[in-house]
Amino acid sequence: MDFIGGISPEHLDILKEVGNIGAGHSATSLSKLLNKKIDMNVPDVKVVSFNELMERLGGPDVVIASVFLRMEGDIPGSLFFVLSIEQAERFIQQLIMDPSFSFSSQTSENELGLSAFQELGNILTGSYLSSLSDLTNLTIYPSVPAFTVDMFGAVISHGLIELSHVSDYAIIIDTVIKEEDQLESDLVKGHFFLLPDPDSFNKLFKALGVTNEA
Repeated sequence: MDFIGGISPEHLDILKEVGNIGAGHSATSLSKLLNKKIDMNVPDVKVVSFNELMERLGGPDVVIASVFLRMEGDIPGSLFFVLSIEQAERFIQQLIMDPSFSFSSQTSENELGLSAFQELGNILTGSYLSSLSDLTNLTIYPSVPAFTVDMFGAVISHGLIELSHVSDYAIIIDTVIKEEDQLESDLVKGHFFLLPDPDSFNKLFKALGVTNEA
């Protein structure tokens, strides 16, 4: 990926702005869903190596909750929304108003919680891709999102297989979800991992004004 050296803070700011626009749309949808004010923002966007990607959540063996989808259209690729198990359970407990929810339980409330988390993933990924498409004027549409709880390395390996043949980088978009008057310690902090397919990296960054001329 020769153009990686040409990615400037300004280009990352563009990706961050895309995330914040999507976060604004997501916050509106979540506020209606929860009947309470929700704020969302994107504090950081980075282009990182795969090794750094794994370390962001504590290594490949850490268990996470994830919503995964394939991007189709002009820039095919993979998109993950990832939360730690603790953060995902906390959010679901708030969403379904059941402080006893746990991924380890096998109850009807568990099914309700999983559906709630998948709906969160649908809202977040849909809003982000819509904002990315609007900014780049590229046609991007999502597959049906899939929810899973597994080790991070297992979850993300599918998206890395094709990309790793030609590149060592992925895009991380940090996301913070905050309810009105919520304590800092109770914030839900998640991550988008954007893994464009090999041919898509050039198209995406060209649309953002980055060329691959060394």
